[in-house]
Amino acid sequence: MPRPTKEQIDAEIVDAAAALFARYGYEHASLQQIANEVGYSKAGVLNRFSSKEALFRLALRTTQDAMSAIADAATAIPEGAERDRALFERLLEATWERPGAAALMQSLISGDPADLPPEVTEAGSALTRAFGVSAEHSPDERLARLVVAANGVQAAAMTSARREVRDQWRPHIIAAAMDTLGHHRDRPVDESQR
Repeated sequence: MPRPTKEQIDAEIVDAAAALFARYGYEHASLQQIANEVGYSKAGVLNRFSSKEALFRLALRTTQDAMSAIADAATAIPEGAERDRALFERLLEATWERPGAAALMQSLISGDPADLPPEVTEAGSALTRAFGVSAEHSPDERLARLVVAANGVQAAAMTSARREVRDQWRPHIIAAAMDTLGHHRDRPVDESQR
């Protein structure tokens, strides 16, 4: 097995830090907890990152970059069901790749909107714009459905990863998200799945 690169190690540390910030909040997550989570000493983490604040800022930036990449990748697809499906697929993959960043995003957006860091606001705005939704100009129903679907994709992605059923759940996660946005499938319901 090849040794991880410096970039891979740094990404692992940042994602572990993001997960701990999501779980405990910035104030209560410690550098020692982060070091323990990734199997490094506190000094080893500080050798790579100057402070807990630097790790938090990088975790926020990573989250913003991931959401922007998801949105940018779908711009070539016209708005509609095909684009929505592509965005959900990318959101699912991004959550599996960086579950800590996804957890941090979810924990921060569930708080007071006035306290949101600008990176989180921009990440959310990039994603909603990609879905053709604007908080100011879209019907409340579409925005509410998008919030439910996107959060559901992330929660289901994390659960499927913990249960080690990613491949089995993938089509169901995407189908549920598409149904939530109103892209109902024309197929009979398999009664054995109820």
